Amino acid sequence: MRNIKMTIKYDGSRYKGFQRLKDNDMTIQGKIEDVLSKMTNEHIEIIGSGRTDMGVHARGQVANFKTNSKLSLKKMQDYLYNYLPEDIVITELEEVEERFHSRYNVKSKTYLYKIDNNKYHDPFTRRYTTHIEKKLNIDLMREASEYLVGEHDFTSFASSKSKKKSNVREIHSIVINENNNMIDIYVQGNGFLYNMVRIIAGALIDVGSKRKTPQDIKIMLENKDRSKSSDTAPAKGLCLYKVTY
Repeated sequence: MRNIKMTIKYDGSRYKGFQRLKDNDMTIQGKIEDVLSKMTNEHIEIIGSGRTDMGVHARGQVANFKTNSKLSLKKMQDYLYNYLPEDIVITELEEVEERFHSRYNVKSKTYLYKIDNNKYHDPFTRRYTTHIEKKLNIDLMREASEYLVGEHDFTSFASSKSKKKSNVREIHSIVINENNNMIDIYVQGNGFLYNMVRIIAGALIDVGSKRKTPQDIKIMLENKDRSKSSDTAPAKGLCLYKVTY
């Protein structure tokens, strides 16, 4: 039995998220499993490094699957490229040891949240950025982000639908870059709760808009109350950028 690791890029705009759904075949996992099953003539289930929500994109999603197929990695990758939809591309295949697990072996993940801070949105990037017309104060956003770095209880930054036993996570770094009114927020951590990065982005947008102060972020963390935090930023601005093992 071979264990194959894959790196995946996808535009999540028209999908219901990464995870396969019983009543809907418009998922990333579902599309890839269907093609792999036809290619190998086996029932293939892939294990993703994590789920991405409806409308969220990925540049570096990772998954693995087990197969008895004797096909070469090149033939597999060519087959996947030819038969997957154009908005899903397998960029790399690698044969790994049997014990490798895409989810359990993750050391860190990096998400990228993109904001178009121009007065008028760019029609060519509108599916991958959140447009904020009001000029955001980057210095205040960076100051606020410092409160989030480290190990904290992120209850205030998790969807109320989150069912995790513990809301404690560690953020390793938050880097905010701005170029020609395009803002990139990179958030790296050891794991993330449901909607956590989008809620963090929403809070940083509030600070950049001066609706909240950097110190309010500290208070949000201490409150451990989702109802007293910021709104969840739109899904289309979020991208799973990198998974590190």
